[in-house]
Amino acid sequence: MIRQAIGRALARYLTKPGRSASIGFPTDQRLLAAALRPADVVLVEGTTRVSTAIKYLTQSTWSHAALCVGPLQPGGPLMVVEADIREGVRAVPLSTYAGLHCRICRPASLRIDEAQAVCRFAVQRIGHRYDLKNILDLARYLLPTPPVPVRWRRRLLAVGSGDPTRAICSTLIAQAFETVLYPILPIVEETATDDPSCDDCVRQVLHVRHHSLFTPRDFDVSPYFEVVKPTLAAGFDHHALEWSPSAMASLEA
Repeated sequence: MIRQAIGRALARYLTKPGRSASIGFPTDQRLLAAALRPADVVLVEGTTRVSTAIKYLTQSTWSHAALCVGPLQPGGPLMVVEADIREGVRAVPLSTYAGLHCRICRPASLRIDEAQAVCRFAVQRIGHRYDLKNILDLARYLLPTPPVPVRWRRRLLAVGSGDPTRAICSTLIAQAFETVLYPILPIVEETATDDPSCDDCVRQVLHVRHHSLFTPRDFDVSPYFEVVKPTLAAGFDHHALEWSPSAMASLEA
């Protein structure tokens, strides 16, 4: 009970705003909602203390990932399912990320029934809470920039009992896509083919990477997810922009 209480206190501390500033522009919520589809992954550049540590450990802009599941009831708001370090798995409205820099990563070849299965997996886990008694799982985030070699940083995110790790990393979303065998960043094994007429021919066999090792950036760099930028999806035209008089004057100069 004492360790659990300390774990909850650490979680409260880590989810408070940090000192690091966002490097991206806040995403227009209206455009974001218009561009989203069920089973899209929403990446978020968070500004909390734990976000700072995750961005450092993953060498990425993104510290958080959520799964768009659409309205949970007819006429309801657009919802995303996320794993929160304090609240566990929960469904929240898209407005939760108002004022933050976001990006959409879309699985490129997912059928409608597969997208429904991915969303269903996440929705069925709403309400799952995380055991915070393993203090070591949370203490790793107390140093925003720990002196850890680059090759060890991903492993550091998976150290410990795994419960707070699942709350912070993209385990929930990775598991959801695994249910339909959709790749994120699989381990690729190349083996020689059985074709005697082609000595140099190889075939690629994909192996599932353990879900505890996935981070938000993996959806961004995955070759199987399309990056969707809401501003461009809405039909961006730079000719329609209104520039300040000073900007126009510098152009004429």
